[in-house]
Amino acid sequence: MVTRAIRGATTVEEDREELVLQATEALIIEMVEQNDIEIEDIASVIVSTTMDVNSVFPARAIRSIEGWAYVPVMCTHEMDVPGAIQKCIRLMMHVNTNKTQREMEHIYQNEAVRLRPDLVKEDK
Repeated sequence: MVTRAIRGATTVEEDREELVLQATEALIIEMVEQNDIEIEDIASVIVSTTMDVNSVFPARAIRSIEGWAYVPVMCTHEMDVPGAIQKCIRLMMHVNTNKTQREMEHIYQNEAVRLRPDLVKEDK
């Protein structure tokens, strides 16, 4: 087994606590489902947001999912680059797996599909 990283990102319409928590939970759940990840195989999750998302720590959504209380999660802010996508939540989940890098399914939702259109599946 090796440790691999799975990327994910989503956006919210407004920086409201309930929207940030819902979007974060939906993203992490899809990342786990699409990659057949067991919670015990998750080494850590880094959550970053653009500077305009600060109503709540998105990690709170992850920690509230049943079985996730002991997964190390940390929040930070993205660089504030002019012209970058706004109201964006990004996740980097480190997992122990036998899959290759090419087999990892990176998940981009909402306006975040613009970040890596090369990794977005057409059937999503």
